[in-house]
Amino acid sequence: MNRGHDQIALPLDWPQSEGDARFIVSEANREAFEHFRKWSLWPVKSTILIGPRRSGRTLLARTFAERVGGRLFDEAEQRDEEELFHAWNQAQDSGHPLVMVADQAPPAWSPRLPDLKTRLAVTPVARIDHPDDMLFSGLIQLFFADRGLHVPADALRFMSERLHRDYWTAERAVEAVDRFAIAERARLSLPTIRRALIENSMIGEAA
Repeated sequence: MNRGHDQIALPLDWPQSEGDARFIVSEANREAFEHFRKWSLWPVKSTILIGPRRSGRTLLARTFAERVGGRLFDEAEQRDEEELFHAWNQAQDSGHPLVMVADQAPPAWSPRLPDLKTRLAVTPVARIDHPDDMLFSGLIQLFFADRGLHVPADALRFMSERLHRDYWTAERAVEAVDRFAIAERARLSLPTIRRALIENSMIGEAA
């Protein structure tokens, strides 16, 4: 059964906001999601969140930090190491958690500052993986909904099965389809979507 926008939900134990509704929970990110729900069990009041770009990692981290009074360092590997070191210590002293969003976890992320390196070594890591079937389909629905569009079920299935599965492709594909439909003055249908994706070299002619 197609549940439509019911898939787009973040069942956190706090009031929902518009930003929360943009995070779609699936097996690709459930472990990270549960990690934040159980933050009181973290061995230290800090965590590292890694995952592909555009995966919703910053959204999840920011939503969590706002709700519990924590602090967020996005692109943490690029931040000043002294600042990050003091923020880590402050989180332990205050009890307000620190979330560091990064592309890689230690030891791949290896700061030059020895004291920071030591602290990161004992910091738990949460990971968001590449999108699975459910998440990829949900993201396509969400991006069409952002544009005030409803994608037919057969067209959604077509896109989900034929597109390269990553977060950035879902965004690019919806943008390409919308732009093509406007230019052609065509309704959003499977033939329109197929032509748009072929024209933008996102699928082959045989698809």
